[in-house]
Amino acid sequence: MGELRVRGIRGAISVDKNEAGEILRSTGELLQEIMKVNNLEESDIISAFFTVTPDLNAAFPAEAARRLGWKEVALMCATEIPVPGSLPGIVRVLIHAYCKTPPQHVYLGRAVLLRPDLYAEHPEAGN
Repeated sequence: MGELRVRGIRGAISVDKNEAGEILRSTGELLQEIMKVNNLEESDIISAFFTVTPDLNAAFPAEAARRLGWKEVALMCATEIPVPGSLPGIVRVLIHAYCKTPPQHVYLGRAVLLRPDLYAEHPEAGN
């Protein structure tokens, strides 16, 4: 295995409705997938910075991390810049974690459109 380093891991997921339950469920799904593909434990996570598109304001996505047991992780939420024509209904995250391997970024649902470079060869990977 590689050397243990602090790495940034990116991810995003689409949310169908501006409802607290939908935001928390989707965010939880995203975080669990990031942890799975990067072989992370909660103790590996240093911090997570979440952003939401301006149309999502029914819940803080960081609450989903707390529900997963991320009690000692520094969490922060913000609103994305409202760029005209940008994809609505998206929760994004930047996680800082101790890893021995290069990060595997995770984009789920419509969020795969944000990173066509990652999913061009395997579009089914984002579903």
